[in-house]
Amino acid sequence: MQQIIEILEETVLDSIKLLPFLFVTYLIMEYIEHKTSDKVKETIKKSGKYGPILGGVVGIFPQCGFSVSATNLYAARVITLGTLISVYLTTSDEMLPILLTEAVPITTILEILGIKLAIGIVAGLVIDFVMRKLKKQEQQENIEELCEHEHCHCEEGIIKSAIKHSINILIFIFIITLIINIIITLVGEETIANIISHNIILGPVIAGIIGLIPNCASSVILTELFIEQVISMPILISGLCVNAGVGLLVLFKTNKNIKENIKIISLLYFIGVISGIILEIIL
Repeated sequence: MQQIIEILEETVLDSIKLLPFLFVTYLIMEYIEHKTSDKVKETIKKSGKYGPILGGVVGIFPQCGFSVSATNLYAARVITLGTLISVYLTTSDEMLPILLTEAVPITTILEILGIKLAIGIVAGLVIDFVMRKLKKQEQQENIEELCEHEHCHCEEGIIKSAIKHSINILIFIFIITLIINIIITLVGEETIANIISHNIILGPVIAGIIGLIPNCASSVILTELFIEQVISMPILISGLCVNAGVGLLVLFKTNKNIKENIKIISLLYFIGVISGIILEIIL
């Protein structure tokens, strides 16, 4: 019973921390929908060319809330696919606080962040370039459609509508996160550590799979394994690049194209694993 209570408390805290990000994101989206002119909307869409750079920098901050915000903006087609992937790849969730707490050398921390930032920006720019060339990047404002999907009444006012969106997504995140926390508790972090440590060659592949867990626990596990020297820096980076936190959960909630979501996650996983393998070779 005590263990169940601890899981519930952890899940509630993790979910509540996301609420400010959710509210601000939806508030901005509602404002764009209701208050801005067509010219301003067009400017937002065109700025997507440089989105991966900004997305990469923003993603570096140790908060999975940014991946949630980016996901919502992508579902509304306010940002490009490259920007979304850039945020996902650079997001580190709990890595930075843990490394600082454990007194890991600043040079090592900066190296990890720098490599992740470079991967995120380069991948994002390449993805957007390819999508533009293939003419598959539809940059159309889709906030109205997102509103319909969420069954809200945007005419009620931007604040009330943003609150409804935020609570709706928060409940969804809480339920899924609770399930994931229970599974991780049952399996055990030590078991996960053994799987990686005994498969060094397949490290990036396994770390990538762990990174797909839409929960801060995956970044905690990978970072602790790195601190304990169970895994190398390339393997850590590989797993953390794939680890987009609960942003992946929100992707399936807000973006109704399931096939597209699967492709996005597959692309994220591929980039993270390949990056880890390449880093293992050159570092």
